[in-house]
Amino acid sequence: MTKPFDVVVHDATIKLGQFIKLASLVETGGEAKRVIAEGQVLVNGVVDTRRGKTLHDGDIVTIAGMSARVSAQDDDEDFFDEATANDDFDYKKWMDM
Repeated sequence: MTKPFDVVVHDATIKLGQFIKLASLVETGGEAKRVIAEGQVLVNGVVDTRRGKTLHDGDIVTIAGMSARVSAQDDDEDFFDEATANDDFDYKKWMDM
């Protein structure tokens, strides 16, 4: 089993079927449905066959020896995306508005 890699989700929870697609543990929704139904998915080390199971921050999902950890982004935290940041932004001017 590999060391789990973190997958950031932007809500407090995510459904198992959605998460394994987001984490690229499967390629399609149909494949997600199949591997879950066949009992190939472990959630925190226990087989889970519920595609709609709600996952929370810190849950670890494993398929075929690959593991991903749910990493929920706190909505209260400031989010900075360097790729779309405006380098001409004047913080002092913004504060004085």
